[in-house]
Amino acid sequence: MSLLPESASFEERVHDYFLALRGSGLMLSALDTELLSAWAGQAVPFEVVARGISRSAEKAMWDARPGEPVLRSLRACRRQVEAEIKKYRERMAGAGSEGKRSARTRSWEETRHAQLLASMERLAESRPELAPRVHRLREALAQRVPQDFTTMETQEALVGLVLLRALPWPERRELWRKARGVDSDTRFMSGRARRLSRRFRLLVAVRRHLGLGEA
Repeated sequence: MSLLPESASFEERVHDYFLALRGSGLMLSALDTELLSAWAGQAVPFEVVARGISRSAEKAMWDARPGEPVLRSLRACRRQVEAEIKKYRERMAGAGSEGKRSARTRSWEETRHAQLLASMERLAESRPELAPRVHRLREALAQRVPQDFTTMETQEALVGLVLLRALPWPERRELWRKARGVDSDTRFMSGRARRLSRRFRLLVAVRRHLGLGEA
């Protein structure tokens, strides 16, 4: 998901996205800036790095204490980001081979989509009062398997927000309370990044509450 204009540089887009998921707008450290420059030098799409940051942030958020930053540094995302870069390069290397293309493994988006559908089926069984809404959502999602990071994020946000609205008010209120973070400094975050930060925390809280899985 791009938070800045299309004219923004790779480094600016990654920086803004990281601060949004981190939940506070502190500037990057010298070591983080060096790492970001190294990623930029590999000439991979922004979405590849964003996917790694998103996975790192969601995993970290499950264990974060209230008010604690989800990610303390960009370096905390290094393993996930570089794993995504490796997978991207492997897909690109095999793109010209018909045999490899037919036998390829599912992308992260495809795997996560399948996991989401399976977890929604389990949710319908465990929460019968939500079953009609869950089944309609699941049927709609099954019609389109996301092939890119932005489509996947859009689908997951739709599921989370629709199911949130279907919950009784006490549950919704508690999820909003849990998702409320402490933005220690938002000066370096764009308005869109601040909105994404709030939405990200809320959607992770909803997925965790309903058992829809983590990254």
